[in-house]
Amino acid sequence: MTEKLIQFLQQDLGVSIDQIELALRHIQETPDQLPMILWQYGLINLGQLDKIFDWLETVISISN
Repeated sequence: MTEKLIQFLQQDLGVSIDQIELALRHIQETPDQLPMILWQYGLINLGQLDKIFDWLETVISISN
């Protein structure tokens, strides 16, 4: 799911791979924190964070 999330971040929200890699370096054992790390570092705004959570909710409900 992390690959799909990264693809969504790049294609739909315009987050650069450099920004994603920066956030990934700060995630230890829980890649689920990627959206929060991006937001904490100011790499995405609150609206984008909401879109990510909406997307995750959709993806999780489809996969179940």
